[in-house]
Amino acid sequence: QVQLVESGGGLVQPGGSLRLSCAVSGSISSIDFMRWFRQAPGKQRELVATITRGGVTGYIDSVKDRFTISRDNAKNTLYLQMNSLKPEDTAVYYCFSASILGASYWGQGTQVTVSS
Repeated sequence: QVQLVESGGGLVQPGGSLRLSCAVSGSISSIDFMRWFRQAPGKQRELVATITRGGVTGYIDSVKDRFTISRDNAKNTLYLQMNSLKPEDTAVYYCFSASILGASYWGQGTQVTVSS
């Protein structure tokens, strides 16, 4: 099993930055890829960014060139650096992991609010 705990959310003004963290514990060696999702009020949860076991990254168009997904293997932590934030980035952000055996895990989420 894998346990995921997000942190780093909060209130930020438009144009500001935040860095989300996801602390990973458990069967870390079994992880195939990790993702950040977000869910805005009244909307479906959407994929934001992916990082594979080999370090390949991918983003949805709306966050490209603004968000960066990364990981620190020594600290067992996944990050999402978010720059040039917009009000439409307001959502609960979730950390997700998928194992090489097919199991998937979610964190509890962290709220990001972009407002002046």
